[in-house]
Amino acid sequence: MAHWFHRNPLKATAPVSFSYYGVAGSPAANKICNDLRTTRARLLEMFTDVTCNPEILKSATDAYFSLLQGFIASLDGTTQENKMRFIQNFKWTDTLQGNKPSAQQDAVFELVSMAFNVALWYTKFASRLAGKENITEAEAKDVHRSLKVAAGIFKNLKEAHIPRLITPAEKGRDLEPRVIDAYIIQSQAEAQEVTIARAIELKHNASLIAALAFETANFYQKADHTLNTLDPEYSSKWRKYLQLKQHFYMAYAYCYHGQTLLASDKCGEAIRSLQEAEKCYSRAEALCKEYRHTNGPGSTAKPSEQLFFLKLGGLIKNTLEKCQRENGFIYFHKVPVEAPQLELKASYGLAEPTAFELPPVSEQCTADTYATFDLTKGAKNEKQAKDEEVKPVKEPDLKPEKDTGCVVS
Repeated sequence: MAHWFHRNPLKATAPVSFSYYGVAGSPAANKICNDLRTTRARLLEMFTDVTCNPEILKSATDAYFSLLQGFIASLDGTTQENKMRFIQNFKWTDTLQGNKPSAQQDAVFELVSMAFNVALWYTKFASRLAGKENITEAEAKDVHRSLKVAAGIFKNLKEAHIPRLITPAEKGRDLEPRVIDAYIIQSQAEAQEVTIARAIELKHNASLIAALAFETANFYQKADHTLNTLDPEYSSKWRKYLQLKQHFYMAYAYCYHGQTLLASDKCGEAIRSLQEAEKCYSRAEALCKEYRHTNGPGSTAKPSEQLFFLKLGGLIKNTLEKCQRENGFIYFHKVPVEAPQLELKASYGLAEPTAFELPPVSEQCTADTYATFDLTKGAKNEKQAKDEEVKPVKEPDLKPEKDTGCVVS
């Protein structure tokens, strides 16, 4: 299942020194600043370290966020804004905008931007794991879990933290509603793909598989529609991926719905459902080609080369031929002109985002230490973030393993 998922690039950021000479008026305050610098640098390193796993990343994330919250949460027992929130300028690129960064002098902007990258890491970890040869059941569960964690982080940022920004996100930037909604929905849809693969592998009831595939196709359609008002220059490639996945899972839904109809002795309707599956599958194949030839950010997935994709084409063909044979010998049903209206609801297997919570504020960030930060002294940073160049993240080039046809199950 290598190259099964489309992935946009990680966000890049300018270095931050947290050197507040004069402002940090005590050894404890200076230690917080030094630890902020080192924990931030370590977390950024983890994003491109191929040996990093969810446990290591969570440890690095908690270390940095527990300290950063000391510049966001109220530490003096009042409801006033933390006096350190606006001391530092942070600069980040966006996943769709190339190397054109945006900057805000706001620790909340840093929190949501870094957490966004954490969520992206989980989607990339899931993709890398799904690309392994002979993936185990435990690894498949990790893929499923990671995608739900990613969805939960994106959802938490949208609901709890992005609304706190003083400066709203510009159109097309990662933190604006259309983009972050698309990431939430895509992560959920991809988690459900794992469930579908598992259900097929274990030969679950055809009606359950059809319902799951239908719900997943609807997720992909919703994500695509969420992006339809963005500039095609940077959204077209991503949208082609979402569209091809929508048609692929609609083909699955019609294929397994056809099996359900045949089992209920509705052979004519089953044939029409399988014919619709053929149409959806052909459209998915065409969209795969369009996707490959569309320019835009992100890695190029190659779903039409995967056995999981190819097997569906054979399954539709064989099932349709079986239905046509049965109809010619036994049923003699008329094939409807209109395709069946799918109104399928999955009772099981729907992927809900995993709730995300920030770690508690670090024990280093006490009210007494907070009081020793004196903004009247003026921060004399060695280098302001606005003067720092934002270099693109060099992501590891992982060669896909041989596709044995094993599904993430």
